Amino acid sequence: MRERQSVISERLKTHGRVLAAELALEFGVSEDTVRRDLREMAAAGLCERVYGGALPVSPARGSLTQRMSFAADRKQALARAAAGEIAPGTMVFFDAGSTNLAIAKALPADFPLTAATNAPAIAAALIEKPEVNLILIGGLVDRQTGGSLGAKALRDMEQLSPDLCILGACGVDLEAGLTTFGFEDAEFKRFATSRSKRVMVAATSEKFGTAAPHSVLPIAHCECLVAEHDADAVMLGEYRARGCRTIIADKTA
Repeated sequence: MRERQSVISERLKTHGRVLAAELALEFGVSEDTVRRDLREMAAAGLCERVYGGALPVSPARGSLTQRMSFAADRKQALARAAAGEIAPGTMVFFDAGSTNLAIAKALPADFPLTAATNAPAIAAALIEKPEVNLILIGGLVDRQTGGSLGAKALRDMEQLSPDLCILGACGVDLEAGLTTFGFEDAEFKRFATSRSKRVMVAATSEKFGTAAPHSVLPIAHCECLVAEHDADAVMLGEYRARGCRTIIADKTA
């Protein structure tokens, strides 16, 4: 069993998604045996179970402060590309997240916008821009996400109809869709997207082909995906085939 799980771990590192049926044929065991291996690995935090197999666990763990220090220059490049998708004079919801914080900071100082956010750090960045009308969604702030979640946040979000939702995602995968680590975070994200006309996600390369425990949205419901300059062209073509428009960020300076 440990030998099988060791091989599966290596496959996840090198190939990403693994399929239970293929592993069963390779190991000469039943699919139930492989699924049991995957359940044990998922319980140990070594993979994330998805339909038919497993994916690597998303690297997007840690508090907002910790995530802000990771790949800051690459997130700034994503932010510049994403900011170009925001139309002046519209209403935009900024979901909590380190890349979304970079997008808020990347907006020009004189950019006219009605912005709503559940993240105090994003609100602090937006309030410095005099042409932004800012709506702060309240409630208990979750330290991991850096945003307000729960009943109060849901009630506040219910009053809004954003033109664009800039969604934070921990994992991005063609089959698993957009996923996140927290149950309440997933609930709030799903509701925010249901209130919004369009959804955009900006994600660093490490998040692609990974998953977190809680599903947020199928890829087909994400209107725009902003990826790094070196993102795999074939992979992005598969996202476009699912109806998700893709934008490529410039190289970091």
